Amino acid sequence: MTAVIGFFLLLSFALVPPVATAGKNGKPQVVTSTAIIADIARNIAGERANVTALVPPGADPHSYEPTLRNIRSIVYADAAFTNYVMLEEHSLIKAIDANLRPGAPNIALAEDASKYSAEVIPLVEDASLDTVWLGLRIRGNGKNRGATRASEATLTATGFQGPGQLSGYLTATFGQADIYFNSADGIDQADTATLPLDAHTHMSWAFSKPGIYTLDLQGTLHLKPSPSGKHENPTRGDAPAGKAQITFAVGIDPSQDSRTRNMKVIDAGHVDITADIDKNKITLFTDPKGGGEYTQRDLDPAKTVIHVPPKALQNIPAGREFRFLGTPGQEVYLLAQAVLGKHVHGEIDPHLWHDIRNAKAYAQSIRDTLIQVDPAGAEQYAANTRTYLAQLDEVDRYVRKQIEAIPPASRTLVTTHDAYGYLAHAYGLKIAGYISLNPGIEPSVADRVRLARTMHDLKVKAVFLEPYLATRNTELTQVAADAKAQVCPIYSDTLDEKVPSYISLMRFNADSLRRCLG
Repeated sequence: MTAVIGFFLLLSFALVPPVATAGKNGKPQVVTSTAIIADIARNIAGERANVTALVPPGADPHSYEPTLRNIRSIVYADAAFTNYVMLEEHSLIKAIDANLRPGAPNIALAEDASKYSAEVIPLVEDASLDTVWLGLRIRGNGKNRGATRASEATLTATGFQGPGQLSGYLTATFGQADIYFNSADGIDQADTATLPLDAHTHMSWAFSKPGIYTLDLQGTLHLKPSPSGKHENPTRGDAPAGKAQITFAVGIDPSQDSRTRNMKVIDAGHVDITADIDKNKITLFTDPKGGGEYTQRDLDPAKTVIHVPPKALQNIPAGREFRFLGTPGQEVYLLAQAVLGKHVHGEIDPHLWHDIRNAKAYAQSIRDTLIQVDPAGAEQYAANTRTYLAQLDEVDRYVRKQIEAIPPASRTLVTTHDAYGYLAHAYGLKIAGYISLNPGIEPSVADRVRLARTMHDLKVKAVFLEPYLATRNTELTQVAADAKAQVCPIYSDTLDEKVPSYISLMRFNADSLRRCLG
């Protein structure tokens, strides 16, 4: 396939003139990997930009191979949007990366939308929750302090104590480390993380030796964003957003140290160090059981210790980008970031849009990029986004109403493949089973037997099959027939004539669930 892509690239440049940039000759040209992302993008772009989906409606993005037409669209594009997190066939990702002109934004939405609080969950439920997932969060919109959408906030390290070095960093999709805090060169104002308002990010945390560590943090609201968008000298601050000392017990039992003996111990689940810009305080926003944002609560950092157990020991990778941690092969205690990046790559559920909150984050990320490539259209893109977000809120209420009409004992979902974790998480369903992890994996006899037993034990009334997979997944229909259960339609990764938009997809799925389970 690489040779074919190379041929496409050469042929494309032979057939077309150089790409015109947005704002000079015609409308901005946007490509997206899937039809669902294209539909969201069209709602933001309106008539001002042209949006092309590389994977056509009805096709499976897990296995779709790029064509000559795709390559031509990519070459002309002023911006590209993919879902990534291994949703798309990798050859399509490679085609975009190889053919998109230099300087054109290339946005992986599952990662980029995290700045608007898109929440990502693992494919295997709680499989990696053997240590704390520790991130950063900015809570509040700051409107009462004069903040706007362009404002941002920082968390700056102002002090540090510990027996070894502490590092806090973000591993991006392709492994590059973005360092926020690093005690190796001393703690100063450069040890700063910058986030948009009402946003959060997961992080990795490394500790070089066992013992008790403390990190002093200060939150600041900035009414004017930094020119580069990076964490910089935070003296441009406009208003305080809290102070706190975060305590870590690394490689030791917190109850055995007098400094942490009487503290509440957090040793599992999701935790965000949270600067509340409206209340001017820093808390630990935590869910010890790993159930997600719905059950999280605030804890006082002064009374709480984060436990980094001995099992968190890992070897430092050999790549140069991780030299700040120490010598390759040396052991460090590591709290790996929960989503994306090096440590859990390939284990993340990529179907974020089944939670409408995540689709809203996608829309805002797309808006930002369109404004970047076409600044003259900023007002129109912003207005289109406000309208679309209001529509998504209405659909969210509709989906909740339909699923709430299903008796709680019947809210059990059996599907073709594991694509509905976000739907279940957001709307109160339970995933009872699926025939395979993704459409490209053939189910084994054991998979089928296990699913049949689950359906029998739970008295499942219906199974849900994606229309474009109907002819390829006879196993699910046979299991349903054996269990005397209905086979009902549900959409996941693509659109078609019956479901031509993301909003119609969510409404269709909610109606199908209520009809077949209620």
